[in-house]
Amino acid sequence: MSLDNVTADDDSLAISVSSPLDSSDPQHELAAARETLVKLSGIVKETVIGRDEVIELCIIALVSDGHVLLEDFPGSGKTTLAKTLGEAIVSKKVPLMSSDNSIAEQDIAAFRRIQFTPDLLPSDVTGVPIFDPSNNSFHFRRGPLFAHVVLADEINRTSPKVQSAMLEAMGEKQVSVDNTTYPLGELFFVIATQNPLDLVGTYPLPTPQLDRFLFKLTMEHIDRDAELAVLSTHLDRQQGSTRIATENTVTRESLLSARRIIASNVVISDAIKVALVDISRDLRRDSRVLQGNSTRSIVLMLPALKAAAALDGRNYVSAADIEKLLPQVFAHRLELAPGAGDVYALLREIMMPAMEQLARSTLR
Repeated sequence: MSLDNVTADDDSLAISVSSPLDSSDPQHELAAARETLVKLSGIVKETVIGRDEVIELCIIALVSDGHVLLEDFPGSGKTTLAKTLGEAIVSKKVPLMSSDNSIAEQDIAAFRRIQFTPDLLPSDVTGVPIFDPSNNSFHFRRGPLFAHVVLADEINRTSPKVQSAMLEAMGEKQVSVDNTTYPLGELFFVIATQNPLDLVGTYPLPTPQLDRFLFKLTMEHIDRDAELAVLSTHLDRQQGSTRIATENTVTRESLLSARRIIASNVVISDAIKVALVDISRDLRRDSRVLQGNSTRSIVLMLPALKAAAALDGRNYVSAADIEKLLPQVFAHRLELAPGAGDVYALLREIMMPAMEQLARSTLR
């Protein structure tokens, strides 16, 4: 079901999301959470043309507390996507607490872009202590990681030291500078990019960092009609008329609320969990797979499945959600033997027995 088609006729949600909502009713809470995500999707789609599937997956990752790795080519719209997503989220002042429990009321930026290069230092992304001669003390100047949405452009072009700093930020939502830990925002979301064809001067991402990305997406060229639409609106974009209006935004608080509501109100049956475990075990036993997916990948997939179900108007996870998300979650975590063929074809083949068993158990 399209994210744009949200009406009172939707059988899975018996109420219209535009109607007054009773926050005490789980069904109404779920409808309100879905309304927030649908609105965010619509805002991004107005600016980013021809990327509906990628936008939906990015929003699923955002609401399920994951991160996204995009394999793309220059000029594919990755910066526009990340910037539009970041600027569509507004918030009140967010208190940042340091390890000594001191709280400073500071705004977290909506969007920051980091261009990764071989000479980049960890302090360039995390921040650095600055000496203040007026009071003879140091204060911490935050780096670009302190934002709702961070675009890590060409992340595989930077040194392992910087990648380690990113690993801590993505895995633990914090940065460590001079033995002091600084927490990042609760809605911290990374969209990283790498060019799969340009390997000169790159540092391949280590397996632990790849495992931190919920999805690895490949952005193909947009279709003909979408490309024509981009050309017809390029003057408006240059003049800034497509900039997001203040009233056309969603709040950080509503997104965090949607995350909590979806986590508590969307159900994952034991049969779904059994299917995920069986698929993982079959992958690890297959002779064409040198390294299978981690247990962490299954754990990270659970909230993503719930978010996909909520966007589809359901309060339960179905087999369709697994078929939609599992290839995006597992593919970049597998290492295949030479000659094993396409990883997505392999995943579809290995998924089939478990999905058939899931279908039989559902019909009982």
